[in-house]
Amino acid sequence: MATSMAENSVQALLKTPFHRLSDVEKKKLKDLGPERPDLNIQQTTTDRGRTYTRTFSSNLYAKRNWLAGCTVSNAFFCFPCLLFQSPGTETLWTTTGMKDLKHFTQKCKKHECGRSHLTNCLKLNLFGRLSIAEQLDEGYRIGIRKHNEEVRKNRHILSRIIDCVKFCGAFELALRGHDESENSENPGIFRGLVDVVASLDGVLKEHLESATVFKGTSKTVQNELLDCMLSVVREKIISEVQSSDFLSIQADETTDISTQAQLVLVLCYINDKNLVERFFEFIPLQSATAETIADALKERLAAILPGEQKSKLICQAYDGASVMRGATSGVQKRIRDDYPTAHYIHCYAHQLNLIMQQATSHVVKVKNFFSDLGGFSAFFSRSPKRTSVLDEVVAHRLPTASTVRWNFHSRAVNTVFEQREHLVECFERIRASGGFDDKTSQEAGGYIRLLEDPQFNFFLQLFHKIMPHVDVLYAKLQKRDIDSVHIERCIQQFQEDIQKIRDSLHAMVVEQSSGSQQPRKRRAVSEDELRRIAAEVCDTILGHTKERFAFKDHLISATLLQGNQFECYLKVFPEVALATTLKAYPILDGGKLKTELGLIYGTDEFRPCRSAVDLFQLFMENNLSEVFSETVTLLKIMITTPMTRGVFQL
Repeated sequence: MATSMAENSVQALLKTPFHRLSDVEKKKLKDLGPERPDLNIQQTTTDRGRTYTRTFSSNLYAKRNWLAGCTVSNAFFCFPCLLFQSPGTETLWTTTGMKDLKHFTQKCKKHECGRSHLTNCLKLNLFGRLSIAEQLDEGYRIGIRKHNEEVRKNRHILSRIIDCVKFCGAFELALRGHDESENSENPGIFRGLVDVVASLDGVLKEHLESATVFKGTSKTVQNELLDCMLSVVREKIISEVQSSDFLSIQADETTDISTQAQLVLVLCYINDKNLVERFFEFIPLQSATAETIADALKERLAAILPGEQKSKLICQAYDGASVMRGATSGVQKRIRDDYPTAHYIHCYAHQLNLIMQQATSHVVKVKNFFSDLGGFSAFFSRSPKRTSVLDEVVAHRLPTASTVRWNFHSRAVNTVFEQREHLVECFERIRASGGFDDKTSQEAGGYIRLLEDPQFNFFLQLFHKIMPHVDVLYAKLQKRDIDSVHIERCIQQFQEDIQKIRDSLHAMVVEQSSGSQQPRKRRAVSEDELRRIAAEVCDTILGHTKERFAFKDHLISATLLQGNQFECYLKVFPEVALATTLKAYPILDGGKLKTELGLIYGTDEFRPCRSAVDLFQLFMENNLSEVFSETVTLLKIMITTPMTRGVFQL
């Protein structure tokens, strides 16, 4: 089957001369430059009884940008001369072609010195530009200079306005006030910021005072600038993603201020040896069905990753809602149908919230404890007068409990535990002051009895012991540079800490019983019952932690790179983990990866690495990425996988 000729090939130019092309075609041909294919030239010569064989080399093109080649005649041609063919142009370089490799250098130098060749080169360089006479004209040069100065001035003004828009965005400041007109007396924060910058920038000040058509401070201009900035940022992100090896996405449903359903899309990838997370877009949704969400994601992914780059998507992370995680028709399944390597991972920080909610919601007495605990902040938040007493006596505000973020519960527990005596004093002062109504005094008395209740204080002490460990794990799960290796170690430490608390429950119950007063109007709960409930809470946390944080098949690869296991792996190689990893990521070369891992396990310098990020940086800093190519690929996959960076932290 015949192949079509390239537009800039010698054969195409011989068939259709340059002067017969349109201006657009001529300009395109100039931009393409000469075609430089490999030629089948071999020349044998004899000199003084010795035979020399010369063959074509692509290096012959390197020093002469005018040189072109033709695979049909297997000869060299002059591209400028082929285009313009001024009088005196040598037919050797435009019709027959030059094949003499022995005298190649001499003939090229001779041709370069020819007047016709220089004329043709000049015509090619000036084609599409103004004539030399026009460029030399003094008036024209002055006009160009003034135009350039005006452009520089406008760019300077626009850059200052863009800086003000960026500043407002960085500090989450509203761009406009209530009145959005440019000449309003109340133009908003943005215009005020522009005025401040203008007081320090004479060019901008002059523009604002003299401009009658475009000032650059209107709502329309601001929105257009934001759209332009968004477009530039998106193009930059797409360029970085397409240059990276792997990509993972995070998405979550939310609503805007007008209750319009939308999808938040975040991209995670390695750029210039560093892991980056980029917010990409708020995607409007017509409905919150799996089909609608999956179609919206597929549309964006098609623009981010063209067809040949589909395999780069290695992970998709959503919340645990059934519409997202459904194994048969959920969003993750629909995405994986088109992107087979996109493994699904539930946000780990969100899973910790679910674990704590499960541990505290199924036991009635514990559920009531947190309900009572939330009442403290509610009591003071309803009245500035009550709050003033709190500030005076306790000097510490009470955080509001939340079912969405468990760390708010943690802060409430710690505050009430640490400020318990001051809170009792605060409530007693409210009752004794006589300045509050009967309902407030009644509620204050109830909270005093609650703070003196042994059962309430036992649960307060229990969760005061548990919460620091929850907070530590939660903070680690939110780090951007954490990886699956480090996660497993953190979770193991968390389980050990909770187990220690469980083992100390007997001593805690005895201590609480011996140091507490009996409740006034509340039926006492036996020590055995308190110990049983506390043990159930600890067991629920341990059980759900083990279940929800159990690594799936495609995450077992984390175990291959645990530095504290390298010595054990040197004795018994983790064959099962390797096989599982190769099944999850078939792009890896199993044989080479096993060899590399064996060397890593036996090298002491690698053992101090506590995480995949540490090991990856060690390889990069010591230029070992080619030596350990498969291990580096696996590390990139592990680091890019958003084990922890939840969609709820946007």
